Amino acid sequence: MDAFAVSTGVVALGEMGDKTQLLALLLAARYRAPRAIIAGIFVATLANHAAASALGAWLTRVLDPTWLRWALGASFIAVAVWMLIPDRVDEDQADRVPGHLGVFWLTTVAFFLAEMGDKTQIATVMLAARYDALVTVTAGTTLGMMIANVPVVVLGDKVAAKVPMRLVHGVAALIFALLGSLTLLGVGPLPGAQEPPAVPTSP
Repeated sequence: MDAFAVSTGVVALGEMGDKTQLLALLLAARYRAPRAIIAGIFVATLANHAAASALGAWLTRVLDPTWLRWALGASFIAVAVWMLIPDRVDEDQADRVPGHLGVFWLTTVAFFLAEMGDKTQIATVMLAARYDALVTVTAGTTLGMMIANVPVVVLGDKVAAKVPMRLVHGVAALIFALLGSLTLLGVGPLPGAQEPPAVPTSP
C-alpha cells in the first residue's frame, strides 16, 4: 500500500470525531475566523506530525528490525481498538494558551498541544516507522487532518452531525488492524530491514 495514500486515508478517517476535530469546531464557533483557524491547524499539524514522523524514522535506525516489527504490529492493533473509543474535548480547552494571542496563534498553540499524545500523532509515528518515509507520511497525515477539519471549520456542526461516526471509526479501526496484521506477518518491506545487495550478473 502506498505510504502517502494510507497516511492520508487513515488519519482523515481517524480524525473524524477526534478531540482535535471537536476543538476545531469549538474554535470555529467561538471566533468566527475560518481562514485564521484553518491556517493555524495546518501549521500546528505540520509541525507536530513532522516531529512524529522524524521519531518514527529514527526508530527504524536504532531498533532491531524484528523487535520493531512486533512493536509496530502490536501498536497498530492497539490504535485500532483506540479508534473505537469516542473522544471528548473540554469546553475551555481553546482558552488554555498563554497571553493575548490572535486567533491564528491561539489555534496553532491549542491544536499543537491537543495533538500531543493523540491517536493521530501516535499513528504518524507508527506509519513513518512502518514505511520509513518521513516526508511522504508527514504530507499524507497533514493532508488527512485538513480533509477532516476544514469542512468542520467552514460549515460547522452541520457536517459533523451527518457523518456516521461509528462507521467511520470502524473503517479506520479495520485499516489499522489490517496494517498491524500485515506487519506482524512480515508482509511488505520490514521496517528498518536492509535490502540485500544486488548480485552483479555476467555480461
